[in-house]
Amino acid sequence: MNRIYLDHAATTPIRPEVVEAMQPFFSHFFGNPSSLHHFGKETASAIKDAREKIAAMIGASGDELVFLSGGTESDNLAIFGVAFANRDKGKHIITSCIEHHAVLEPCRFLEREGWKITYLPVDCYGMVNPEDVRNAISDETILISIMHANNEIGTIQPLKAIGAIARERGIIFHTDAVQTFTHIPTNVDDLNVDLLSFSGHKFYGPKGIGGLYVRKGTAISPHIYGGYQEFKLRAGTENVAGIVGVAKAVQLAGLEMAAQTAYLMSLRDKLVRSLLEIDGIKLNGHPENRLPNNINITVDFVDGEAMLLNLDFKGIAVSTGSSCRSALKGPSHVLTAIGRSYEEARSALRITLGKDNAEKEIEYFLEVFKDILNNLRKMSPVYQSKQ
Repeated sequence: MNRIYLDHAATTPIRPEVVEAMQPFFSHFFGNPSSLHHFGKETASAIKDAREKIAAMIGASGDELVFLSGGTESDNLAIFGVAFANRDKGKHIITSCIEHHAVLEPCRFLEREGWKITYLPVDCYGMVNPEDVRNAISDETILISIMHANNEIGTIQPLKAIGAIARERGIIFHTDAVQTFTHIPTNVDDLNVDLLSFSGHKFYGPKGIGGLYVRKGTAISPHIYGGYQEFKLRAGTENVAGIVGVAKAVQLAGLEMAAQTAYLMSLRDKLVRSLLEIDGIKLNGHPENRLPNNINITVDFVDGEAMLLNLDFKGIAVSTGSSCRSALKGPSHVLTAIGRSYEEARSALRITLGKDNAEKEIEYFLEVFKDILNNLRKMSPVYQSKQ
């Protein structure tokens, strides 16, 4: 069976060029980067080179980039690091109600420990209003954390405007850019951010490696203690092969970003037009200001998991939302936040395209999806009664 992968927001396959770049660092270049001898200097040099390449992608300097295990650790370091380093100034954090759980769960933990957390609402497209951010700020506010684009519905947030408000009030501004880094422009000065999180496996790099941009002068505490690696913010021997691999993935993505964006948008728009021609399908998220590869739909009277499993049986991989909440019961917190009912949220499907998807795969998906939808609706007493 030929399988079609349409779940690139969950993870991406590692590029052959990335594997090739990493290979020598599993065997030949194996020294501990903290060692002062020749073997250590080789790997330390490779890390320095990787750091500078990635930093250039966001308009930063190499010494503003901390390597971590991925997006979750990066979000955790940003939130806990700022919270504990600045608690003498205040204990109030502003975020949105549709953030990834890697942001929401640290905030909930801090809430239990005495911090005040403001969870801002979003509009029907999943957009945060910058004026809501401004109005939520108090003398105790030390951090604002708003994601660059939502991982479920793809809506891109007005970070530049929010960041300008944060800067005006002298508040540290963090963004979870896991879904956007290398896919759309993420220059830290253009976005007015002080902290930016990314993860390699979202852009054809290795799993288990990511990072946090930390603007010079930002007060932040470590959350893993031990050695003095990563500017004393993240103890532990560095994952040299992963760092080299993620830098190669960033380099390749930078060269291809414009062409890939145009290609993915053309596939996305074709698929959206075809899906919206089907009765009872609604698009979730902003119709225009969204990630170039993201389609999230609600299908009336059909269970999202049933659609997913039927598509998988036909060799097509999609999701019903964030892969990080697939084991949770209940509807997506993102879809209910934009006004979808419990039933509508349970009837959602997320399709996220990748650079290697072909137009014929989209056509095949549509053909299979329409058949599956018809069969599931025939078995739905609610749908039949509405007819």
